[in-house]
Amino acid sequence: MTREAIDEFRRFQRDKEVNSQLYSKLTVRGSCFIRTDQLDGETDWKLKVAVSCTQRLPALGDLFSISAYVYAQKPQMDIHSFEGTFTREDSDPPVHESLSIENTLWASTVVASGTVIGVVIYTGKETRSVMNTSNPKNKVGLLDLELNRLTKALFLALVALSVVMVTLQGFVGPWYRNLFRFLLLFSYIIPISLRVNLDMGKAVYGWMMMKDENIPGTVVRTSTIPEELGRLVYLLTDKTGTLTQNEMVFKRLHLGTVSYGADTMDEIQSHVRDSYSQMQSQAGGNNTGSTPPRKAQSSAPKVRKSVSSRIHEAVKAIVLCHNVTPVYESRAGVTGETEFAEADQDFSDENRTYQASSPDEVALVQWTESVGLTLVSRDLTSMQLKTPSGQVLSFCILQLFPFTSESKRMGIIVRDESTAEITFYMKGADVAMSPIVQYNDWLEEECGNMAREGLRTLVVAKKALTEEQYQDFESRYTQAKLSMHDRSLKVAAVVESLEREMELLCLTGVEDQLQADVRPTLEMLRNAGIKIWMLTGDKLETATCIAKSSHLVSRTQDIHIFRQVTNRGEAHLELNAFRRKHDCALVISGDSLEVCLKYYEHEFVELACQCPAVVCCRCSPTQKAHIVTLLQQHTGRRTCAIGDGGNDVSMIQAADCGIGIEGKEGKQASLAADFSIRQFRHIGRLLMVHGRNSYKRSAALGQFVMHRGLIISTMQAVFSSVFYFASVPLYQGFLMVGYATIYTMFPVFSLVLDQDVKPEMAMLYPELYKDLTKGRSLSFKTFLIWVLISIYQGGILMYGALVLFESEFVHVVAISFTALILTELLMVALTVRTWHWLMVVAEFLSLGCYVSSLAFLNEYFGIGRVSFGAFLDVAFITTVAFLWKVSAITVVSCLPLYVLKYLRRKLSPPSYCKLAS
Repeated sequence: MTREAIDEFRRFQRDKEVNSQLYSKLTVRGSCFIRTDQLDGETDWKLKVAVSCTQRLPALGDLFSISAYVYAQKPQMDIHSFEGTFTREDSDPPVHESLSIENTLWASTVVASGTVIGVVIYTGKETRSVMNTSNPKNKVGLLDLELNRLTKALFLALVALSVVMVTLQGFVGPWYRNLFRFLLLFSYIIPISLRVNLDMGKAVYGWMMMKDENIPGTVVRTSTIPEELGRLVYLLTDKTGTLTQNEMVFKRLHLGTVSYGADTMDEIQSHVRDSYSQMQSQAGGNNTGSTPPRKAQSSAPKVRKSVSSRIHEAVKAIVLCHNVTPVYESRAGVTGETEFAEADQDFSDENRTYQASSPDEVALVQWTESVGLTLVSRDLTSMQLKTPSGQVLSFCILQLFPFTSESKRMGIIVRDESTAEITFYMKGADVAMSPIVQYNDWLEEECGNMAREGLRTLVVAKKALTEEQYQDFESRYTQAKLSMHDRSLKVAAVVESLEREMELLCLTGVEDQLQADVRPTLEMLRNAGIKIWMLTGDKLETATCIAKSSHLVSRTQDIHIFRQVTNRGEAHLELNAFRRKHDCALVISGDSLEVCLKYYEHEFVELACQCPAVVCCRCSPTQKAHIVTLLQQHTGRRTCAIGDGGNDVSMIQAADCGIGIEGKEGKQASLAADFSIRQFRHIGRLLMVHGRNSYKRSAALGQFVMHRGLIISTMQAVFSSVFYFASVPLYQGFLMVGYATIYTMFPVFSLVLDQDVKPEMAMLYPELYKDLTKGRSLSFKTFLIWVLISIYQGGILMYGALVLFESEFVHVVAISFTALILTELLMVALTVRTWHWLMVVAEFLSLGCYVSSLAFLNEYFGIGRVSFGAFLDVAFITTVAFLWKVSAITVVSCLPLYVLKYLRRKLSPPSYCKLAS
């Protein structure tokens, strides 16, 4: 408090010198700024106001001695509203004050400037931020679920095969013991190594994504669902900070007859400079009672104003009609110099930053500063502007009508302290302002033009009031504010009495800059068959504007804006109206969405899913998550959510695949997501290239591992059936272990390096992605093809070995096993679509391992290890007979498949082959 008092005194003295007129205070007492980016995703500061009766207490300590209580509504999820009352009992009569959203600081928000003493109302699970978060679930990829289904089918096949074997034996003797022996013999049908191979594969995919130089800074935070990236149908994206940079830039000023763009701002600057120097010279020329030139004009509206004065009026209106507060950073100097630093800190330009509840307003005020008219200070009752020549103008704020989503406009009544003129300024959306301003023929057309360029438009108007008019208005306004019934309606009615025949000054266009390459990325995703929904906490106009400028909605498409609905009947009518439209994008607000989902959930989702694009504005974090789960339940398709703020965490965790962007709003989203990227455009490569490869590779790997188990089980079945259904193992333990590991592991695992399309090709033709969402790489059809291949090859290998080796029957094992290994290696070569040098290394390494092990493990290659003559002599393996017979069996088992594959490639090639050729 003491420090504040000293600051206050210094400011007072400083302003006395500058203004040579007395006034008491400049700091915004009883208010503070907070940042709510982790709650609603908006990065701008919000002004919060203290309970006014506590501000009248003489000292801080008196707060604890008063007897008062707060009545608050029960905990609820809506972060945009609050109702309560503050009652002080120890004063006579008791003081009652209403509390609203502007008196609250929610948990998870940050006090950005000022100090606050508050009463805690909600804690723990009752806080808004906790009520808006959901419990994260464990995510399981669709591919894993499909492989689980196939594994269950294989288990049934195993049981069936064993039962068939026992039945063919004729249930002789202890048949149940034989049943279990068969179950164990054929247990290789169940692919135990599948999970290990897949998990290692997923780790490799994750490593490849993080090492990709085209998408630097990508982090894979989960190793379970990289294949999901290849099968997405719905992409739900946040707007602020994800599609846009959340940086507003003033782009266009339109005065009706003349329009100024970015390249002609210097003209405005010279006009502003001229008009102020002219006024000063006039004021200096005769002090007796001169009126500035604009006074004469306002009393004689018939004179057509010069462009210069119109520009001056427009700029002045923009710099006065807003809710922006300039904030000064105190410069860190050496302790001895702090006094000087503080003394001259106030009006120095490099120290000034602007704070407001909307970044658009900041952009407007920053622009007026660039053309020469600067807002230097503001509190609850006054505003100071600095002209190009350095003169400071003071304005007294008489009334402020803040922006609301219903009125879509804001107004302010100010009194110029030098001339005592009272002016009512107003700015707002074109729909709200066009009935208020005087008749003109250009407003609607120009608004349409700017909106098509993706600019956010505001119409600025003014009305000069006499002292009597204002006094009359003030008395009615105060009366309306005190009424207990329909207060908001009465207040609105009083304000509307002023809003008539206002003089239209200008139309401004502000651009929210899109992130780099957002348009081509959205275009690519749309061509890939992905439907994009934008869920944002922002206003309807802004959301529609960005949807157009980012080409989320293409230029030719209509936009259907879903009207505000509050009950079942309205929702029914509005849904019917929407049903009649074809191929148009839908824009709907969170409240209307809530009503529709309450009564017509199924119908609404069905209609929305047919839309090429959907925009939901004013969404709470929970609503975003709710929309994701609805899409999952109703369509059964895979969803992906992408966002950058704490308010997107629920949505990211609810989606099948969550992507977080490291942005201005902190790292909360990127830490909660499955994949974290730096920029929105990286999502294109992540899905088209890495998503595609992960899915295709895992599908090939999974089916190959199953084939590997099936083929050896088929050989065992053939062997048993030839030998009168004896439950005797064909291969000894080590061969079985070696078969799944050292002999075939490397080539099979090298399938994770395979790719069917070059990355450049996948990016150039996003349409290829559509095929993936149909899930044809791994289905019961492909699985059955692999089963048939396994049965054919297993049968050929076993019968071939038995037919060719009538004379040296003991060598059956050696011959069939060698042919089996060669077949497996050739099958990997058949499955590969693009060779990688590591694949070749793996093939030869495995072959080398096998050949060298033939020499060491020769006792395993006989049927009975004890029988004489079963020990394999190396001399036999090197004979020509052994070699040609093994080669013959291998050729018979593999050649037909190569021929079939070649014919299929020629007769019905897959889409990517047509492109590659």
